[in-house]
Amino acid sequence: MTTKRGTMGRNRVDHILFGAAYYDEYLTMKGIDRIDEDMRMMKDAGLNVIRIAESTWSTCEPQPGVFDFSHVDRALDAAHRAGISVIVGTPTYAVPSWLVKLDPNVIAVTPNGQGKYGARQIMNIVNPAYRFYGERVIRKLIAHVADHPAVIGYQVDNETKYYDSVSNDMQRLFVKYLREKFHGDLGELNRHFGLDYWSNRIDSWEDFPDVTATINESLGGEFDKFRRDQVRQFLQWQSDIVREYAHDDQFITHNFDFEWRGYSYGVQPAVDHFKAATAVDITGVDIYHPTEDDLTGKEIAFGGDMTRSTKDGQNYLVLETEAQGQHGWLPFPGQLRLQAYSHLASGADMVEYWHWHSIHNSFETYWKGLLSHDLEPNPTYREAGVFGREIARPEVGGRLVHLKKRNKVAIMVSNESLTALDWFLIEAGFPFGGTLKYNDVVRNVYDALFELNVECDFIPSDASAERLGKYEMIVAPALYCAPQETTDRLREFVSNGGHLVATMRSFVADDEVTVWHDRAPHNLTDVFGMTYSQFTRPKNVPVEFAGPLAGVRPVEAKSLIELLDAADGTEVLASYGHYAWKGYAAITRHAFGKGDAEWIATLLDADAIREVLREAVDHAGIAGAGTGLAGTLTVRQGVNTKGETVTYLLNYSAEPVVAASPVAGEVVVAPEAIGRSGELDEAANAGIALKAGSRVAEGDKLEIGPWNLAVIVG
Repeated sequence: MTTKRGTMGRNRVDHILFGAAYYDEYLTMKGIDRIDEDMRMMKDAGLNVIRIAESTWSTCEPQPGVFDFSHVDRALDAAHRAGISVIVGTPTYAVPSWLVKLDPNVIAVTPNGQGKYGARQIMNIVNPAYRFYGERVIRKLIAHVADHPAVIGYQVDNETKYYDSVSNDMQRLFVKYLREKFHGDLGELNRHFGLDYWSNRIDSWEDFPDVTATINESLGGEFDKFRRDQVRQFLQWQSDIVREYAHDDQFITHNFDFEWRGYSYGVQPAVDHFKAATAVDITGVDIYHPTEDDLTGKEIAFGGDMTRSTKDGQNYLVLETEAQGQHGWLPFPGQLRLQAYSHLASGADMVEYWHWHSIHNSFETYWKGLLSHDLEPNPTYREAGVFGREIARPEVGGRLVHLKKRNKVAIMVSNESLTALDWFLIEAGFPFGGTLKYNDVVRNVYDALFELNVECDFIPSDASAERLGKYEMIVAPALYCAPQETTDRLREFVSNGGHLVATMRSFVADDEVTVWHDRAPHNLTDVFGMTYSQFTRPKNVPVEFAGPLAGVRPVEAKSLIELLDAADGTEVLASYGHYAWKGYAAITRHAFGKGDAEWIATLLDADAIREVLREAVDHAGIAGAGTGLAGTLTVRQGVNTKGETVTYLLNYSAEPVVAASPVAGEVVVAPEAIGRSGELDEAANAGIALKAGSRVAEGDKLEIGPWNLAVIVG
């Protein structure tokens, strides 16, 4: 059997890809040659793609200018024989020791000092020597593999960031950037950034200081914005090189990742995903998440929704997710299958594990792959096969691929706001004295919407009015930095009938982190029907709900309270039950034009924010098919290539759930009991009433077992 690439495309794949990262190098250096056995096992489990080469620059180029692609060739040829497609990664994110010996400046200087060789992702991505040798190995590798029939695409670099580089060449480029931005006018730079403060004024470009220790957030934030753009340029540089050799039916992708809190958590601080995604044909992503009793589906959905949104709804590739993963992530029976379908439910066209086999040496020895260190079949591998064989069936995979979302809600996010609120912590106003970060607020609202079965997209703060107009509700959590154009577009959005929900610390400053000097919220006081000038950290301050929220129990305000003065005609949905702050509103809603705007002036706990957003969604009239099942099943929907509505019913719990079907249609994926072996438990499945191919009507009672799912198409 051989691979066929003919129906693949530059901007989309033609079927659901399912696979794993594969490293022949790591096995053969232990004297293990089992590449054909690995491919056979992959085929048996329904895997149809592997990713290779992105981690092994020193193997591909053991000495400067000496290239050895034998492991690449072995993997390509073995995959081709087995009918498995291949994504080739450029091996630039982990530099070889000889390169550091040639030029130590390829390793980034960070605020902690000069980096040392050893770890991955320690390089200075703008360093000329790094770029020279990086380009050489990219050209040699891609020219070598581009014509191989197994190759369907390329991954440029790996989880690229700016690695906190403050190296001299990074700072020189930054000064050049500022000179261009301000047309050589230092007076303008000083004025924009307020550099007279603490004698930080700069009166000669030649005297431009090291920015590492700056106390000026406008300058520091601009440096971070600049470095994020260097990531975009770096990926574009690699993509342009690869595209010189790539065939028209081969795609270029990159595996973006997120803020890491032991798992994929929130908006990535060091990359603007929306801008950097312009460098690739198809956006890719790495999503890692808690599992076992901590599996909720939230991180899978968040990562998928963010990635899908980078190209305004285009399907994306999950280039890495966990199989067994790190300690505490060994999936319970049924969870691996549930997780894989969860990625598809967000619009992924690919699920790929990092990695195939567990590694026998070095840093990630115990970040386990599909196979354990004995390289034998295990329950995780066998359960992967359950999923792989299911989606290989045309009646399943053919109806689930290319899922398109028609969401009515979007969350507006901003890297500039994230950076600013690292400087001006919400609880303190300084870079110290608090723990609440931007992503905590983003996840506070996202998780609530997820629990309500209200699906959403993400939009950048510079999204066009046309893009905003696609939605009925926009949520702006802690949108601290909002330029005039953003506030103008949001005014228009509300005036035209949209529903805007904003939280504390929004619309405070422009995109240069200069605080607006008019009444807060800037340019929107009449839209929200309120203003405030004071805020404080709460202590024993209850939030007491009113109006349509009167049934919600009072909760303690968290982290910060803004003291809202509501205008006449503004509905007060909550106020502060505190003797000093009792006259101030905590949540308001105000009609403006054809729409309305709601402000949440403090951080609420998970239960309270969920109730507030539930009422906001009801008020906006955008409840969907799944909202009635909130708290029972997770419901995710989209439309397939045939125009059919695809509904995922996902049970992220250890208990069976009985619920009324929110839709009518054919059961394409039925609940399946997975035994401890990782294989289907035929005896248990005999007792499951819901079968693939059966039809259900809206309102029919459905039982979905623990860590299980059903997919209905109609």
